[in-house]
Amino acid sequence: MTMNMRDWTVSLLLTSVLTTLIANLIGNNMSIADSIPGVLILSAIAFMGIFLGKIIPLKLPAIVYVVLTGVLVASPISPFAQPIIDYTAKISFMAPITIVGTLAGIGLNFKSFISQSWKMVIVALLVFTGTFLVQAIFAEVFLNLTDALDSF
Repeated sequence: MTMNMRDWTVSLLLTSVLTTLIANLIGNNMSIADSIPGVLILSAIAFMGIFLGKIIPLKLPAIVYVVLTGVLVASPISPFAQPIIDYTAKISFMAPITIVGTLAGIGLNFKSFISQSWKMVIVALLVFTGTFLVQAIFAEVFLNLTDALDSF
């Protein structure tokens, strides 16, 4: 059974949301019920930015559209700014970072990823694990260097 692009997108969304919720629970001690609105808002902003990147004819990376969408919906000119800020403030910055790093590792090119042999799955798992470990090491080093952990 092969998965089409829509199936991959849905599975990626579910995996991203679940991973972020669990990471926020473990790392931020925030209950999953309290985290759900913020994670869904962040996911909606990401997908709106990616969608805009597909329909706007400029050749800019999708992250540009995601960032601009987030800035616009959270800016003072937006009527939804305060609820968006309130809900997303409950999400630890580090919770979704692992997903972002993992996606950067495979470059969001799922069609070529799927067409690879089963060996690519092993390589992907090693890349995901390495990405996570390196990000965790950097976070630990920089948090200790800046004494940011002392404020908790």
